[in-house]
Amino acid sequence: MIALSLAEIAEAVGGQTHDIPDTSVQVTGPVVRDSREVEPGSLFVAFVGERVDGHDFAQAVVREGAVAVLASRPVGVPAIVVDDVQAALGALARHVVERLGATLVALTGSAGKTSTKDLIAQVLQHKAPTVWTPGSLNNEIGLPLTALSATEETRFLVLEMGARGVGHIRYLTGLTPPRIGLVLNVGTAHIGEFGGREQIAQAKGELVESLPSKDEGGVAVLNADDPLVRAMASRTKAKVILFGESGEADVRAENVRLTDSGQPAFSLHTPSGCSDVTMRLYGEHHVSNALAAAAVAHELGMSAEEIATALSEAGSLSRWRMEVTERPDGVTIVNDAYNANPESMRAALRALAAMGKGRRTWAVLGKMAELGDEALAEHDAVGRLAVRLNVSKLVAVGDREASWLQLGAYNEGSWGEESVHVSDAQAAVDLLRSELRPGDVVLVKASRSVGLESVAQALLETGAEGEVAAR
Repeated sequence: MIALSLAEIAEAVGGQTHDIPDTSVQVTGPVVRDSREVEPGSLFVAFVGERVDGHDFAQAVVREGAVAVLASRPVGVPAIVVDDVQAALGALARHVVERLGATLVALTGSAGKTSTKDLIAQVLQHKAPTVWTPGSLNNEIGLPLTALSATEETRFLVLEMGARGVGHIRYLTGLTPPRIGLVLNVGTAHIGEFGGREQIAQAKGELVESLPSKDEGGVAVLNADDPLVRAMASRTKAKVILFGESGEADVRAENVRLTDSGQPAFSLHTPSGCSDVTMRLYGEHHVSNALAAAAVAHELGMSAEEIATALSEAGSLSRWRMEVTERPDGVTIVNDAYNANPESMRAALRALAAMGKGRRTWAVLGKMAELGDEALAEHDAVGRLAVRLNVSKLVAVGDREASWLQLGAYNEGSWGEESVHVSDAQAAVDLLRSELRPGDVVLVKASRSVGLESVAQALLETGAEGEVAAR
């Protein structure tokens, strides 16, 4: 964080200082909520959780070097006491970004947010120091913590914004007001909570509504290939730039193809020129993500050649998202187990099909959460798609939703041998351990609550002779 005195922090958050002999002392280290992350100069934020009360760690974090604690009650060590710790954290983030003067880029969407955020960050790093959301810390706590990690040298701040209802993104943009806002897509992720795609579009569009006007430098970056996103142009005063494969897109891809290993390649066209891109990531769905990143970079002054070079060098910064690892015996494991929704599941299956040409392919899939009344139809459709893409075998893991995946594949298949339903992750590991052969490709994907990353991790633990080690 930029160096701030405790007096300035107290004023910014509307708090009272307690047990602070000298309020001119500065916070020079990170702002953290986990006591294990405290460093000399830190500010520790004491949240009260269901199982742990951060106030109980106040003495310990000060001994470890924290300058003070942001707390909701006095704790016997230097503290800034506020009525609402979460609101105070947000107020501090707003204060810092206003002082910082960096360009804030915010993005949202139903699928691909984290991958796109990682691409934008890596491209902009080629131009100037950039700070971005780690992993998927895109909520009312993770977002301000990310903003507070910026330093005086930071020129670009790339913030992922998630939402589980109308009003959430409006709240987040109030904490960290963006100049550039990107909406990737409107899909069915969390549709059970929102109630429909129109409600999802309403919530995602709050991002472009928050942007400054065109005259004030505001830019809305919208997906030309998604009608619900494109329609958001009417909801903003900002300049609108379109990305996609549509001929009407300002930043577009032509000659899209996949390499033999399943990595996308295309010709990038921007208003400033065109250049060829061959990505290190896997799956054609990353073309749209790359175009979104390219549109942001173009608006920030990068040439087509600079953008293409950066996109071609960019990798995955966040774990369990299309992580591709080849075992010593030639089996390829694709760990995409961080999360899942119908759009990302379909994209992952198509990537598996492209990567596995001429090889046996396995799709180890679990439930997609928060789909509400659409759950049965969506799981059935994913199971059917696995068969249509000629995935060699679908392994559906878990209870009810997994049975719907398997039934969809069974009904779509010709012989009933294209799929199998197993009870849990260990059963999936046992099955694959007995049946995998060198050269096979295995995709592992489900909603985060299923925890299927344990399957991928187990499959990567190979013995001396290349056999999977039992967990």
